[in-house]
Amino acid sequence: MQRVTHHGRATAYRVADRGGEGSPLLAVHGSGGTHEVWKAQLGRLAGRRPVVALDLSGHGESEDFEADLGWETLSAYADDVLAVAEETDAGVLVGNSLGGAVALQLVIERDHDFDGLVLAGTGAKLPVLDDLLRWLDSDFDRAVEFLHGEDRLFHDADSRYVQLSTEAMRGVGQRVTRRDFESCHAFDVRDPLGDVDVPSLAVVGEHDHLTPPAYHEELADGIPDCEYAEVRDAAHLAMLEEPEGFNAAILDFLEAADV
Repeated sequence: MQRVTHHGRATAYRVADRGGEGSPLLAVHGSGGTHEVWKAQLGRLAGRRPVVALDLSGHGESEDFEADLGWETLSAYADDVLAVAEETDAGVLVGNSLGGAVALQLVIERDHDFDGLVLAGTGAKLPVLDDLLRWLDSDFDRAVEFLHGEDRLFHDADSRYVQLSTEAMRGVGQRVTRRDFESCHAFDVRDPLGDVDVPSLAVVGEHDHLTPPAYHEELADGIPDCEYAEVRDAAHLAMLEEPEGFNAAILDFLEAADV
């Protein structure tokens, strides 16, 4: 893992480049996750395009911060992403769930030119079930079990990936995972979607019940230059569950957008 220091903290990230062409893709994980969710992109996609994956503050090997829930937390995460983007010359943001919210906030609010944006398993608004918010506060084990139920994080994934995701969430811990979901719950950029001025892709697992296809259709309709793609036989973590379909969707988008 490499690190970049900014705003008084260090953000960890991994770079994979196996002869790929073009500026790196910068992959941003979702709530309670780490860069490990992008293992299939670091391992397979990097032969076609360099891939960078980071741990947001308080996740994995990155140092934490103190911030209020909602916009302030998302803004601090955007600082993480921007610092890594500048350090690695990454040109395309790839955000999953919370990571998609961070990417959208960064593109809309910050003065940084990206070449492209991939929004995976995310939306312009990310409401969280009241029961899940309550369990995240009072019964973390139940919250983790719920998220790993059928057609939420996974549709029919290999048990190793379910174990990887479960262990990552437990490793991140209750406080930070709850902060992530509470910040998602407060997130809403439906009005300024038209300000997204980079070629974009909204890609979703066909069985995703956490951020369903309708969320991505809304992104495709609201962002001026945005394509829609669906990954068969996958749910929320399509990049891990069905990496071939997910990677193909990204490569097709990059080729069509010429980025």
